[in-house]
Amino acid sequence: MSRIGKAPIAIPQGVEVQVNGNVVTVKGKLGELTQVISEPNISASVEEGVINVERANDEKPTRAQHGLYRALINNMVVGVSEGFKKELELVGVGYRAANQGQLLDISVGYSHNIVFELPSEIKVETKSDKGKNPLITLTSHDKQLLGAVAAKIRSFRKPEPYKGKGIRFVGEHIRRKAGKSAAKK
Repeated sequence: MSRIGKAPIAIPQGVEVQVNGNVVTVKGKLGELTQVISEPNISASVEEGVINVERANDEKPTRAQHGLYRALINNMVVGVSEGFKKELELVGVGYRAANQGQLLDISVGYSHNIVFELPSEIKVETKSDKGKNPLITLTSHDKQLLGAVAAKIRSFRKPEPYKGKGIRFVGEHIRRKAGKSAAKK
């Protein structure tokens, strides 16, 4: 058995879970999420305040999907009850970020500002303190969408290995390289 797949998912207070065939719907104070279980040999059931994900056989593709669907459903339960948060920092001279509603305006050294429209499920907050790098804070109940949007914002100016300038996740370590002077003798 998959160690992740066989672990039951506890349903917190205020979260409602429905299983209709192969569709799992989770509702909570932060929103509603659905997940379709496309693997026919995997099923989910709700019993006494816990969700159990079971598999019908021990074939390799079924075993591979077992832990995946359990993790996806767990992320849905955590998302609608607590939510997820990602923080990005802009490292570089003159790099700025501002937001008006769902529009994120980023200035990262190009000849023009990048204006990025965020999905309605994601809340954005920008913070620029003097002497510190500008911060972009993204919060959402959908972990997959949050990660995709954060990766898209990071792709506008990935951190480069020589000076470390660019958009990076808070706490992300960038491997630094020595410049030209290291090659000279």
